[in-house]
Amino acid sequence: MQQEYEAYKDLADSLKSASALLNLEGKSQLHQDISTICNHLVNPSFRIAVFGPFNHGKSTLLNAMLGNRTLPIDLIPTTGAAITVKYGSDLQTHIMLVDGTEIYRSGTEVLQEFAILDGNRQRRKDVASVEIFCPHSFLETGVEFLDLPGTNDREEQDNLVREQLLSADLVIQLLDARKLMTLGERENLRDWLLDRGIKTVIFVANFINLLEPDEQKQVQNRLVFVAESFRAELPPGFSNLYRVDALPALRARLKGDVAAANSSGLAAFETALQNIVGILQPNRGSVRLPRVQAIASQIQLSLKAKIDHIAIEIKSFDDKQNTKIEIKQKAANLIYKGFAISVGELRDWLALPKLLTKYQAEAAVALAENNFKSWQINTLKKDLTQLQLAAVKWLDQAYEFFHEERPQDLLIPFPSEPQLILPSKSSNTDDLSESGSIAVGGGIGWLLGGPVGAAVVGSISYLLNKNIQNQDEQLAKESYHQEVAKLCITAIENYLSCFSVQGLSILTEYEQKAEKIICFELSQEPLEITNKRETLQRLQNGFNHLLQDLEKVKIVSNYQPYKEIPKYPNINSKYSPQPERVKTFSQKDPDIKQQYENRVNNTETRVKSVSPPPPKASPSPRPEELEAKFRDWELNEEIARMKAEMRSPKACRQTSPGSQTGKQQNTTPSNKTPNQAQIDKITHAYDILGLQANASQAEVKQAYRTLVKKWHPDLFVNQPQLQKQAQEKMHLINEAYTILSEK
Repeated sequence: MQQEYEAYKDLADSLKSASALLNLEGKSQLHQDISTICNHLVNPSFRIAVFGPFNHGKSTLLNAMLGNRTLPIDLIPTTGAAITVKYGSDLQTHIMLVDGTEIYRSGTEVLQEFAILDGNRQRRKDVASVEIFCPHSFLETGVEFLDLPGTNDREEQDNLVREQLLSADLVIQLLDARKLMTLGERENLRDWLLDRGIKTVIFVANFINLLEPDEQKQVQNRLVFVAESFRAELPPGFSNLYRVDALPALRARLKGDVAAANSSGLAAFETALQNIVGILQPNRGSVRLPRVQAIASQIQLSLKAKIDHIAIEIKSFDDKQNTKIEIKQKAANLIYKGFAISVGELRDWLALPKLLTKYQAEAAVALAENNFKSWQINTLKKDLTQLQLAAVKWLDQAYEFFHEERPQDLLIPFPSEPQLILPSKSSNTDDLSESGSIAVGGGIGWLLGGPVGAAVVGSISYLLNKNIQNQDEQLAKESYHQEVAKLCITAIENYLSCFSVQGLSILTEYEQKAEKIICFELSQEPLEITNKRETLQRLQNGFNHLLQDLEKVKIVSNYQPYKEIPKYPNINSKYSPQPERVKTFSQKDPDIKQQYENRVNNTETRVKSVSPPPPKASPSPRPEELEAKFRDWELNEEIARMKAEMRSPKACRQTSPGSQTGKQQNTTPSNKTPNQAQIDKITHAYDILGLQANASQAEVKQAYRTLVKKWHPDLFVNQPQLQKQAQEKMHLINEAYTILSEK
C-alpha cells in the first residue's frame, strides 16, 4: 500500500508540474480538474458523491442514510456548497473560508449561514470548503459522502459540481421518476461522467411513490432501459439501478420504523451500497486511474501542441543556420583544398632537386655571362611570383568570404647574388679539344668580367649532362674553362639551396598563418532562441516525467518520450578545415587525385639527367598544367556560386540532398514546352559533347573536361594551323556546355 501511495503521489506531482508548464489560468476547467484529481489521488478515504439536478432529493437521501437531519433540505434549491460528510465521534461542522479562517461548530446549524443559497439564490463566495463529522458506522470504515449542489440551476454551481465529481470514487446519480432522464441529465451523464472516465455510477430513482401504480410500472421499464444502456463498471452481480423514496425513508428512519424504511427501498440500497464499497474500496486505484487517464490525456495533448509549436520555430532557425554553416564549411574546404594544392605546387617547386633540375644549367650560364641579375628577374622571379600569387589568391578568397584576418603577401626573398673567385690561370696553352668544349679565338681570360667565352658555356652544359658529381675522379687534369664552369655550377647550387631552405621555411610559416584566414566563427545564437530551447527542454522533460509516472501505475499512453535536445554550442568557436579533408579526393576526380599523388612522389625523386637550357621559344603547356587550370576554374566557379547562395534569401531555406540549387533552381515560371528551334539547339549541343540526349549534368561536365584537355588551343602553340582548328572547336565546346548547363 505504501508503494502504491508513493506512486500516486509522484503521479500527482507530475500532473501539477505539467499544469504549471502549460501556464493554465487558475479558473480554467483543466487547471481545476488537475487540482481536484491530484488531491483525490492521495486521499485515503473512499468518497461517494450524490449527484443530480436541484430538488431531486439528494440531501434528503443522505439524511435518510445517516439517520438524522444532518444536511439542510427544503422545497427550493438549498445546498450552495459541496458538503463533505466524514466520520467523527461527535456531530460537528468545520468550515474553511477563502482567507484561511477556520470555523468549528457543534451540530450542523451553522450550515444555514455558510452552506445554503441566500435570498438571491447565490452561494457565499468566501467559503472554501464545508465538512461535517458524523458518528456513523459506515463512515467509520473510511467512507466519505459528498453532497453536491443541484445542477441545471446556476452555471456557477454546475461548474462546482463538475469539478467535484472527479473526486468521487462512486457516484450516486439521483433521478426524478416523474421526469425521467431529461436532455440535460443525458448530456451531463455523457460530458461530466463518461467522457471523464467516471463509470462507477449507481442510478437511484426517487419519487416513484408519488406516481400511480400503472405509471410506476411504465417508469420502471424505462429505468431498466436507462440502466442497461449505461455500462457501469461495478463489481459483477450488482445492479446499477435502485429505487428509494427519499422523504418516506427519512421519516421512517427518524421514527425508527424499520418496515417503512424497507418498503421505501432504503434498506436494500444501503445493503448493496455497502457491499459494492467493500469490494471497490481496497482497490481504489482501479476506480480513480481512469479519471486520471482522461485528465492526463488532455495535459499530454496540450503539452504536445506547445512542444510542437516551439520545436517548429527552433527547427526553422536551426535549418537556416545549418544551411549557412554548410555553405561556409563547403567553401572553407574548397578554398583550403585550392590553397593546399597551390602551396603544394610551390613547395614542390622550391624543393632543391626540382630547382636544380629546372634552373641550374641556365642560371650557371647566366652567371658565367655576367647576366645573373637579369635571369633572376625575368625567369626565377617570374615563376616564383606566379606560384606565390596562385597561393595568395585562395587566402584573398577566404577573406572576402569569411571576413576574418586580412591575408599578408607571401614574400620569399632571393639570396645574395653568387660571387666567384676565379682560379689562377695556368700559363700552359689551353687544350680546347675536349669533347663538349668549343674552340674560340681570343682566349677565355675575361670570364665574369665581360662576355664569356663559349668554351665555358659549353662546359657547363657538358659537365651537367655528364653528371660529373657521380664520375670517378679519373679526370685529374681539367682545362681552365672547365674549372670555371664547375665553380659556376657549384655557386648556383649553393644559391638555389639557400633559396630553397629559406623559401620552404617561409612557406611553412605562411601556411600556419593561413589557418586564421581560412576559417569562420560560429557565433552565439540569439537569446530568444536560447530561451525557447530551454523552454522546449523543460516542456519535454515534464512530458517525459508524466509519461513515466503514468507507466508506474499501469496507465498506457499512445505517446512516446521525447529525446533530449542537443545543446547548442553557446560559446564562440571557429571552424577550420582539417588537412585530411583536403588530401582525400573524391572518387569523381580520379585524375586530380592521381595528379596530387604524382606531385608528392616527384618531390622525393631527383632527376638524374639534366637537359641543356631550353630554347627561347615558348613551349606548349603540359597536360597536367592544363588540368591545373581547369581544376582552379572549377573551384572558383563553385565558390562564386556559394557566395551567391549566401547573399540569396534561398540560403535561409533548408536544402535537402535531392533539392536543386544554383542554376537548376532558376526554372522558368511557366510550363511552356520549348519550341523546335530550342530542341534542335539542345540536341546539337549533346552531339558536340558526344553525349546521348538527356545526359545528366555530371556527364555533361565530365565530357566538357575531357574535350577541354583535348582541344585547348594552348596545346598547339607551335602548330598554327592546328591551333586555329582548336580555337574553333573550343568555341563550339564552350557554347554547347553553356546551353546544356542552363537547360
